[in-house]
Amino acid sequence: MAISMLYFAWVREAVGTGEEQVDPPEAVRNVADLIDWLSQQSDGHAAAFAEPARLRAAIDQRFVPLDALLGNAREVAIFPPVTGG
Repeated sequence: MAISMLYFAWVREAVGTGEEQVDPPEAVRNVADLIDWLSQQSDGHAAAFAEPARLRAAIDQRFVPLDALLGNAREVAIFPPVTGG
């Protein structure tokens, strides 16, 4: 399943890009699995995803917890917690 990944803020800086296409193995079932798999793809990914508790996610533009199933996700966004002012 091909997924369009979007990265924001310091996650984007660590990974080195704001967007990429990935094709994770079938064993990747939820966002946490995806983060774990991505962290093995490069040093930048490993740095960005070293502390998953600091990350938030959205599947197809809907906020989800990290244990959310990917299902037929076309887009997954990973970003730091959102704060307001």
